[in-house]
Amino acid sequence: MDSFILGNNEHGSFSVKLKNISAVDLEVFHAPISGGRHSSIIVKPAQSAKVKVDKNTALHIVNDTKDIVNVELNVTGDTGLSMGYNK
Repeated sequence: MDSFILGNNEHGSFSVKLKNISAVDLEVFHAPISGGRHSSIIVKPAQSAKVKVDKNTALHIVNDTKDIVNVELNVTGDTGLSMGYNK
C-alpha cells in the first residue's frame, strides 16, 4: 500500500479538490497528527472529490494496487503543508 500524505505537520485548515486521473480506485482519508483515522472515501477513476481538512490533520491518498496512479490536486487555505510518501 503506497500513500501520498499531505499536511502531516502542525497547520491550519485547508481544502482539496482532487481528481483521480488513474485507472484504479483511490482511498482518501483524514488522519489527525495526534493519532487516529476518519472520513474515508473511495475516489473512482475520472471522479473528483472536494475535501475539507481540519487543522493539524493530514490527508492520505492511498493506492492499494501495484499500478502507478496520478491525481490532480488544487489546495486552498493553509498551504504550509508537509508532503510525504509512504510505501
